[in-house]
Parts: sequence; C-alpha cells; structure tokens
Amino acid sequence: MPDILDVLTQADQGFDISLRKLLEVIAIPSISSDPEGAPGIAEAADWLQRELTTMGLEARICPTPGHPLILAHSRPEDSDAGPHLLFYGHYDVQPVGEAEAWTKPPFAPEVIDDGDTQRFYGRGASDSKSQFWSFIEALRAWKTARARFPCRITVLLEGEEESGSESLPAFIETHRAELACDVAFICDSDMWSPDVPAITTQLKGLQHEKVTIHGPNPDLHSGYFGAVAVNPIRVLAGIIAGMHDADGRVAIPGFYDGVPDIPPALRRVWAGLAEAAHVLESTDLTGGVIEAGYAPLEAIWGRPTLDLNGISAGNLGPGERSVLPGSATARLSFRLVGGQEPQRIRALFRAFVTARLPQGCRAEFEGSEGSPAVVTPLDNPFMQAMSQALNEEWQQETIMKGSGGSIPLVQLFQDRLGVPCIVLGFILSTDAIHAPDEHYDVRRLQKGIRSWVRLLEKVCGLAPGAR
Repeated sequence: MPDILDVLTQADQGFDISLRKLLEVIAIPSISSDPEGAPGIAEAADWLQRELTTMGLEARICPTPGHPLILAHSRPEDSDAGPHLLFYGHYDVQPVGEAEAWTKPPFAPEVIDDGDTQRFYGRGASDSKSQFWSFIEALRAWKTARARFPCRITVLLEGEEESGSESLPAFIETHRAELACDVAFICDSDMWSPDVPAITTQLKGLQHEKVTIHGPNPDLHSGYFGAVAVNPIRVLAGIIAGMHDADGRVAIPGFYDGVPDIPPALRRVWAGLAEAAHVLESTDLTGGVIEAGYAPLEAIWGRPTLDLNGISAGNLGPGERSVLPGSATARLSFRLVGGQEPQRIRALFRAFVTARLPQGCRAEFEGSEGSPAVVTPLDNPFMQAMSQALNEEWQQETIMKGSGGSIPLVQLFQDRLGVPCIVLGFILSTDAIHAPDEHYDVRRLQKGIRSWVRLLEKVCGLAPGAR
C-alpha cells in the first residue's frame, strides 16, 4: 500500500470541521436509560445516518424493540481489496445526574483552554462519542484523499449500550450474514497515559446477583422481639462475612476451580507496568484487601473477585425506627477470569447462601445471565498490526494491558460472528466518565483520528481471512 502521508494530511486539514461536527453530536442529549431521552436518541440516529451517507457509506437506521442502531457499509466497488472490518461504537450516553454538580453545561460543548490543554466538556464527550467519531473521521479522510475506502468497511453504532444493550444480541443474530467480517474493533477503551497508547488484550467476565433474605415474620418491634426473633440483616451480614477468608480469597467452595494462575512471563510484564500504573496512583488503596500472593495490578487484571455493591434493609429513613426487618437485600458482582463460567459461579453462590440459612428463613435470588472473560492472543495478526500503527503515531511503545472491567458485547461478537475482537480507544481515567464535567481534549481527538488512519493502513494490508 502506498505511503499514507496524503491521508494523514487530509485528516489534519479537515480537523477543524471534524471537531465542529463532533461538538454538534455531543450537544444532542441521546440518553438511553431515560424515557425522556427518546427524542435525543432519534435526533442523534438521524444525524449520524446523514453523516455516514454523506461520506460515501450506505447507511440506514435499524429499529429495535429498544433504541435504534445505525448500520453502514462501504460499497464493494468503492473499497480496495483486503479484510472486511467491522467498527462498533455507541452513540447513547449516561444521564446527566445532578445538574448543579456540573461547572460546564452537559449539552452545550465548546472548546475551552484549560491551562496548556484545549478541552471540551459534555455528557458523552469521552464515553463514547469522541471514540467512534475518531474512526469515522479517519474513514472520511481516507475516502476524500483516495476516492475509495482502504478495504471493505462495516460500521455499527448502538443506541442503548449505556442501558444494557438488550436489543443487541437479537440484532446480531438476525443480521449475522450482513455483519460477517474478518475482525471487529470495539472502540470503547482507554489509553495507558496521555502519551502512551494501549490495546486491551483481556477483559474480565461479569455476573451480577441480588439476594434477599426473608424471615418468617413481617417487620417487628425490636423491643418486643429483638432478643428472640430472627433478624434477616444479621443473617445476611453473617453470610456476607463468610464469603472471603483472611487471605482475601473468595471462600465459596469451587469458586477457583479451573482458574489458571497468571503465567510467570505475564507477571513479569505486569510487574514492569506497575511502576507506571496511573490507575493505582489515582486511588487510595489504604484499607483495601488484596488477595494474598498477588500485586495490585495482578489482582485487578488477572484474579477473580466478588464485590458487595449495595445492602438495603429495615430503617433507611432519616428518623429513628426500632425495627426488626422482615427481609434484607444485598447486591453483588463477580468479576471472572478464564476458566470460570458465569452460570456455574451463580449456582455456587446460591448454594453457598442457601446452605447457611437458619430455620424459618428463605432466600430469593435475581441475576443476569452474565458474560465470561475474554482474552485476545498477543500473536493475533490484527493485534500486531495495530500495535505497530499506534507505535508510529504516538512514538511510544503500545501497552498490551488487561482490564478489571467487562465489556460483555466483546464475547457476544466473538460467539455470534466467530471473529476476533480488538478493544482499544483513547479515553483516560481522568475524563470524568459517567460523572459531572465529563470531558475530552482536542489533542487526543486529532491523534485518535491519525491513529485510525495508520491502523487502517496496517490492518487493511493483511490478507482477507487473517486470524
């Protein structure tokens, strides 16, 4: 493939327009979890469909039982040979939350000089409108400079990622033939630092559980019955206290069955990264419990966890009420690694709770189907090509990192489409994602677009069917 200086030049020359358009779409309140956000969702979908069509893609809005998706394809006669690439992003955003906590308006973005950095603020500025806009603008630059796309392209933009992606599995299942590709790129991840790019090579699985312990009675007066009747809070607290041992390990029998240890070579790599682990520097770990035998980064990326996310029971009001509640509820999440199946972990957890119930109590459970962990081999040819492209743009060695988080749709794409998924992006942990004053900076946007130009060159140079 010829030198891409012409495409990079086009991306730079068109950057001011790219930035203006991004601010336009950030200004649209496309909140998926609030019924009042439906007009914003519809407006954003229309806006994106028009933009994708204008740049030469065949784009349409696809209704679902929830919010619509935008699906776009390059025309075969308008694309160079090479692998077929699918790009995924989401155009919906989180609710604003407490409006008074914002110092900048959430849906009126403008570029502001913050010291030596130009930033723009708004809900979705980082998560995830700047992310998908970076690769769309790289495609536009390529089409403008070359009059063709570098290879066959499919773009899928979802409108309900922030509210659970309930419509996505069925959509992928019914559109499998149309979504067939050689590799899928999930553009919803973070950099290692403001100057060092990263590719996320492994994600933890996720299983949510909600358990409610019901006693044999409704709420009781604690003065009359506190000494004799069962207290579901006490029962629940005792069960929770027994879920971990003194070494920080999950004490549910069978929880670690099939869990491989972290390979020594990988531990050495992660030990080197730990010296510059910004995520560890930004959080006070005092009082935290790390599983014995593992460093913090190893525990975050490579070890399974059980976390309490919420407890509710009895008197939660501002005034005093001496009550023995009739029930107590806890919400938990399991972050899983390779070798753990979500359904099996759920069964083990429920058996653990049930076996510890005193006579007269019963447990009620709710939970998601969960998603398993995902690992992309480092020798994947797409991974190697992308690492080389990022190295060239950022003039820094790309970090191949793990994540303590989960992106269930990665497993969904791999299972339903049978293709590797590459996860990368240019978010920073300091972008106030899901929080007031969410923001992004102009430099990362421009470098992100240029990165995708280089990524397209490297990846589209691979043979079709490369895995």
